[in-house]
Amino acid sequence: MTFKTQFSLYTILFLFVFVGCKSAKTIVANGELNNRLTAKQLIKQTEKVESDFKTLVGKMKIEYIEKNKSEGTTVSLRIEKDKTIWMSKLGLVKALITPTRVAFYNKLDNTYFDGDFTYLSNLLGTELDFQKVQNMLLGQSMFSLNDKDYEIDIFDKSYQLKPKKQRDLFELFLMFNPSHFKMDSQQIAQPKERRILQIDYLSYQKVDNLTLPSETKIFAIENEDQLVINLELKSVDLNEDLRFPFSIPSGYKKIEL
Repeated sequence: MTFKTQFSLYTILFLFVFVGCKSAKTIVANGELNNRLTAKQLIKQTEKVESDFKTLVGKMKIEYIEKNKSEGTTVSLRIEKDKTIWMSKLGLVKALITPTRVAFYNKLDNTYFDGDFTYLSNLLGTELDFQKVQNMLLGQSMFSLNDKDYEIDIFDKSYQLKPKKQRDLFELFLMFNPSHFKMDSQQIAQPKERRILQIDYLSYQKVDNLTLPSETKIFAIENEDQLVINLELKSVDLNEDLRFPFSIPSGYKKIEL
């Protein structure tokens, strides 16, 4: 399995993310770090700023870089919180993620994939579900936070949470911004497989009193191969009535991952 094929589902997932709107205001992250803050206090702050909306619709500019080759595109995205993540590129490529399903099809080569989170879970070495993916896209920890399991320290300009005891399959590091307590970075490392997934949240915006990511860089590294995805917000509207049309055309060839 090639690197590009192996990370193709990551690409699909990350195409949906990091929202704002035309009237959004960029947040200047200049908060001061408090070296007395406890893990319990930090986790409570992150819970207060969790994104609360019904639906989201917008467009996203995406740059995909691999082996010094760059491709760019713009996609339409729709999210119904806790239920559906949907993406379409001119109706030619569509993807759908629900709590029980991960699917996409491509009219350019008449192929499709229709499955669940098993493949992604095996790839990360931990159980992955819709809630974890959604949290990741909204600048929130993809892992449940319990102050009994995590310890806090200061790393550069961020608060860092890490498990008191790292798991055997992967190491986890979560960096939080002291200004708004959303994430600066999520890092999952699998040293034995020489694999790293890192999501850096470069900037945030204020949208209808919500703090949401606006610029994001994703690194997927395996051995000597590296995939980089840059995301740039173009526009979004919140809490509209939306449809999520998705039907795999007949006669398409299933992709086996």
